[in-house]
Amino acid sequence: MTDMARPNAENFPLKEARAIVKSLARPNPWIYWPDFLISAALGWGAFVLAVISPNFGAVQLAALFVATFALYRAVIFIHELSHLKRGTFKLFRLAWNLICGFPMLVPSFTYAGVHTDHHLRKIYGTHEDGEYVPFATGSPLGLVGYVLLSFFLPLLFVGRFLLLTPISYVVPPVRRWAWERASSLTIDMNYRRPPPAKRDDKSWRWQEAATCLYAFGFLALFVTGVLPLKVLAIWYLVTVLIFLFNSLRTLCAHAYRNPGDAPMTTAEEFLDSVNVPGNRFWTPLWAPVGLRFHATHHLFPSLPYHALGKAHRKLVQELPDNSLYLEASRASMFDALKRIWQETREGQNNRAKEAQADQSRSKAA
Repeated sequence: MTDMARPNAENFPLKEARAIVKSLARPNPWIYWPDFLISAALGWGAFVLAVISPNFGAVQLAALFVATFALYRAVIFIHELSHLKRGTFKLFRLAWNLICGFPMLVPSFTYAGVHTDHHLRKIYGTHEDGEYVPFATGSPLGLVGYVLLSFFLPLLFVGRFLLLTPISYVVPPVRRWAWERASSLTIDMNYRRPPPAKRDDKSWRWQEAATCLYAFGFLALFVTGVLPLKVLAIWYLVTVLIFLFNSLRTLCAHAYRNPGDAPMTTAEEFLDSVNVPGNRFWTPLWAPVGLRFHATHHLFPSLPYHALGKAHRKLVQELPDNSLYLEASRASMFDALKRIWQETREGQNNRAKEAQADQSRSKAA
């Protein structure tokens, strides 16, 4: 890798950065509630419109667009739930699960704890981090495969809560397997979730049961003909699109250079993460709820989403030397994806050259 690809983290002005953003750490419920409720109402309203509209018409396509991005924004509040202080926003957590988590088959326990570990310095970027895969050190096909997985994830989630959950209640080994391998929103398919601990949501058992009941309830409505199968088709399509955009956003979130054998410093973690300030219209659609400032979020995980944009602007303007801070920024989604794709191809080509050199040396010997 070039020096440009690996900025020097030793000189990062971490102390100065902390002083600049320290006044922005309090989450504001008057922002959380309207944002979430409007997003959810707009999303489910557009979903219903897509169902009742003629297939492939302009109205249905417009409704699908709105439903996808509005529900995407509403669902992504699961990220905020994992960072909000335990015991706070209790009614908001319940409302989120009832309105989004259960019907979209992503109850909040699937992210609580797992995401907390992702922000621990001793875990971030290592083999224990379920939200990190060293894509940049692998094959470009790994990037493609990760994105294509989006088309199958809704089916896996249906299987998790419609089949695996009831079976796990009567078969203890399945119960353990379901917790370890099928209860986490991660990108590492080899990740094994540790046994339930303090960092996990204590309500995970009833959340799992409620999601299972939601799944069986909708199945009964389809079987009895109360709901047409078109509802299921629209749900699958919207869910796939949400996973698709989230997979692209995830690939834009980090540089994914750490091979996983050693932890990183806070500054190194920041410089391995990515900000995509973009523009105020398109970028918040594919990186909603503050996630376009993902590097800033990793620098200060306790900042609520509504403070990240202000924190980013303050850091750019007020740091005595903002050059290292700006190293984490990308111009757009295309720019971020292009960089990781080129770095992955460069690494693959270098490994191929090294293999050929080793082969030549072996023949010569």
